[in-house]
Amino acid sequence: MTDSSGQHIHSRDNALLKDLRRLAQDSTAYRKQGRIWLEGDHLCRAALQRGIHPSHAVFQASYWDAVGHEWHDAGGKVVTVEDSLFAGISGLESPGRMGFVLPLPAAPALDPAAPSVVLDGLQDAGNVGTILRSAGAFGFGQVIAMKGTAALWSPKVLRAGMGAHFGLRLLEGVTPEQLAALRVPLLATSSHQGEYLHKATLPWPCAWVLGHEGQGVSATLAGQASAFLRIVQPGGEESLNVGAAAAICLHASAAARV
Repeated sequence: MTDSSGQHIHSRDNALLKDLRRLAQDSTAYRKQGRIWLEGDHLCRAALQRGIHPSHAVFQASYWDAVGHEWHDAGGKVVTVEDSLFAGISGLESPGRMGFVLPLPAAPALDPAAPSVVLDGLQDAGNVGTILRSAGAFGFGQVIAMKGTAALWSPKVLRAGMGAHFGLRLLEGVTPEQLAALRVPLLATSSHQGEYLHKATLPWPCAWVLGHEGQGVSATLAGQASAFLRIVQPGGEESLNVGAAAAICLHASAAARV
């Protein structure tokens, strides 16, 4: 049972439960609802560590009975859900047993001078989340998602980002015209042209442009790039996964500053 400030859901027709299912299973529902769904205790703790508290803290009923005492300071309204119903909320391969509902952060203005990562049409949620983690780790505090890129605040990207979202300035649906306001050099990744990364003198600050998994950087952004860089691959693979390439490129920029 929850306390007097909480709610227990035992009907699959409950309006909040329906909203949670949409948030968890529709990658763009957060834009319509103006709130996001964090699933799993790791992500929820990452939010709390950043001083971010939920409007609703949602728990599988049996999980709340076991560990609810650990979450009394989380804030927000406590909602417990019958175990059989909670299992139907998640759209993830490995569902969590709890989640937070948070207000969708307000869209920030583009910082023209910020070290940035530009996502140019990436589609895979795992790749996008991995790149957000690398951006945070290597000092690229602004991530700019061009129109057509996977939704940054979708549950799958949030899960892959492992909490990195909360330390980054995230912009979505950016057009090439808006990107032109960026005043740092654009460095485009390529598998077949440009200077080798390990031989290049990298500018700082800069913005790394990472292209679609299959098509690479678009012609439009390629035309705005200051330089193309490629990663030496003596093993002979045609190309690297974009998440792996991003980590190598962002690390090279960070290492060049030391």
